[in-house]
Amino acid sequence: MHTFVSADTCFADGYQDSLLMKDTGKILIIIGIIAIALGLLLWVSGDKFKWLGRLPGDIRIQRDNFRFYAPITTMLLLSLVISLLLFIIGKFFK
Repeated sequence: MHTFVSADTCFADGYQDSLLMKDTGKILIIIGIIAIALGLLLWVSGDKFKWLGRLPGDIRIQRDNFRFYAPITTMLLLSLVISLLLFIIGKFFK
């Protein structure tokens, strides 16, 4: 049998709430550092990641006055990489 606890009970004192905010701040800083590192990597590498966005499964439709682009495979690949990075980072904080 599961016991459900309301949010009011969990964060009744300000101490637990401040701990939650500190953890959130750390996570946001780490995500920012990762984003900066990836941006610098792409900037420095130049044409080495030219294939990114042109994978099989990325949809590209061009007409005279219309252009549609949906990088489905690229989004799935980036989602997988980011999820793995966050999983590994999460292991260090537990």
